[in-house]
Amino acid sequence: MDQVKQIVSDIKAKHLKPIYFLMGEEPYYIDRISDFIQDNILSEEEKGFNQMVLYGRDVSIDDIVSNAKRFPMMAEHQVVIVKEAQDLSRTIEKLVSYAENPQPTTILVINYKYKKIDKRKTLYKALQKTGLVYESKKLYENQVAEWIRRVLAGKKFSIAPKAAQMLVEFLGTDLSKINNELEKLQIILPEGTQISPEHIEENIGISKDFNNFELRKAIGSRNDLKAYRIVKYFANNPKDNPMVVTVSLLFNFFSQLLHFHGLQDKNPRHVASALKINPYFVNEYVTAARNFPMKKVSSIVSTLRDFDVKSKGVGANAVPQGDLLKELLNKILNA
Repeated sequence: MDQVKQIVSDIKAKHLKPIYFLMGEEPYYIDRISDFIQDNILSEEEKGFNQMVLYGRDVSIDDIVSNAKRFPMMAEHQVVIVKEAQDLSRTIEKLVSYAENPQPTTILVINYKYKKIDKRKTLYKALQKTGLVYESKKLYENQVAEWIRRVLAGKKFSIAPKAAQMLVEFLGTDLSKINNELEKLQIILPEGTQISPEHIEENIGISKDFNNFELRKAIGSRNDLKAYRIVKYFANNPKDNPMVVTVSLLFNFFSQLLHFHGLQDKNPRHVASALKINPYFVNEYVTAARNFPMKKVSSIVSTLRDFDVKSKGVGANAVPQGDLLKELLNKILNA
């Protein structure tokens, strides 16, 4: 995120590179940088003759180079943007001759999503010398809540830890989807608002009471009645609450709990760092550890592995997922 800010800052200051090669597993920042270049390098009057968008599936490397070598018309630069350039992965190394000697009046932007070029090969080395290579790495799930907080802070909003966790559990690590939902909230809510679980529930449709976050908390605190209510809700709404997601999240929780039991230093700051969780949630793990000794946690992790297979239809084809989930909860609470 800091690197993206620096790239944008340099572009604003007119410190431009002749080639921007944007690659990696996370498309969100690739799109952000590419869109910023598309919107801001040229004036609206200049774009008509000097800005071109190509698509990897429709062009060859020779086509890209031919367009990049053109001179701008009545402007300092021309901008050539190649979207979905990963479709050219088999021939991308052919770009090396242009990368070694790019047209100085052309800004060539290559959007190479979900993949990356071999850093040992000549193209990467040439791009490093003459242009800018940005690798957009996918965030781990435990990093997304902090990303949400930082994005909102930049827009003068904040978010409650539980609300951020609800978004992560519902939308996963897809930053584009999360950002779309955050933008909706920023339109609805006044600047300076702290986004709460109630805001998430009312405007995005994620229940603040019946979700995997609350199920995990209910199990950890041995609130059996609440846990069974949530599982019943899941069983009645299977499309919105797929069992495979619930099992995965519970498996991660109990695996972290196993790690917690093995920690010698139970200081909250050390626990948060070791488990890679928000310090806000440390007390939940402390409570769950009291209710589930290490021996029980080990047994539950093994049970969750079995039910992960069943949730994917192996060995339990005829059993409704709601019934499987109830059976799983019963085994966890009676481990």
